[in-house]
Amino acid sequence: MNWNDLLQQASPDTQAAEANCALAPVASAGLIRVQGEDARTFLQGQLTNDINEVSEEQAQLSAWCTPKGRMLALFLVFQRGDDLYLQLPRERLDAVLKRLRMFVLRTRVTLEDASDALAIAGVWGYCLGSQLESLPEQDFGAANLNGLTLIRFPGASPRVQIIGEPEALANFWQPLADEGTLAHEQSWTLHNIRAGLPTVVDATAEAFIPQMLNLDVLGGISFTKGCYTGQEVVARMKYLGQLKRRMYLARLSGETPAAPGDALWSKESQSAQGAGRIVLTAKTEDGGQETLVVAEISAAKKGGMRLTDENGPEVVLSPPPYEVPELND
Repeated sequence: MNWNDLLQQASPDTQAAEANCALAPVASAGLIRVQGEDARTFLQGQLTNDINEVSEEQAQLSAWCTPKGRMLALFLVFQRGDDLYLQLPRERLDAVLKRLRMFVLRTRVTLEDASDALAIAGVWGYCLGSQLESLPEQDFGAANLNGLTLIRFPGASPRVQIIGEPEALANFWQPLADEGTLAHEQSWTLHNIRAGLPTVVDATAEAFIPQMLNLDVLGGISFTKGCYTGQEVVARMKYLGQLKRRMYLARLSGETPAAPGDALWSKESQSAQGAGRIVLTAKTEDGGQETLVVAEISAAKKGGMRLTDENGPEVVLSPPPYEVPELND
């Protein structure tokens, strides 16, 4: 069985999120390969996190912002061999790659689309077996195994993202195929939502500053690394500003579909920007929807949030599974 066969056979059944052994191809993800002797120096001046901390044993979240501190992309940054990779939604790749290349100038670095050279999958359950023993316990710890890059992802139970050549990933799954579940990507997305892991897609580009997506809590911002694009705004929000919006988990009632970028409504909102926006959404085992949303904190605390307008389905908010200072006040 090759990787393309696996993509075709993935079950659309979201109940696979609860499977005891499952693999979900993450086909919506894209990869930018960053090569050259100035690769780290270049990225250090562009991204919010300290790129010097990335190694074959440690991946990280890192945002790329406009000078006004608005997020153009959220990357999972990891090292594979001598190269650095930036993982982001494939729909954002062309625009981000084109804009990133504008800043290369005379820097000795090359940026290229590596989305088709490597495949990505999420794995959870007993499938991980002995692989867990080779992974650090902390979130985003990484390891290499049989040509595959394994990155530990946060969540209520252990789960791992695996990156490698398509045939290597297919070979990883082959001995488990009879007992395990080949899941749809929605199941992996649902795990990410429940872990409070955001993303930035076309519909939400330039909508959020990093702290709105809880990147300060998730370890996606370094406040000691020095200058990068948008740093002044991000630092001011930490040291001088009052953050008025944060990311929450949410569940939507009814059958009205939600999508990233959709607006939230609250009669308690005093902001011209509205009460909030959908960040990420996935269907649940019972046919409902679970989402990540950025919401106005003051309005969220009073309840009554709805999708789109006052007649939209109720949006029931809950805190993410990690401590967020403003939500504990």
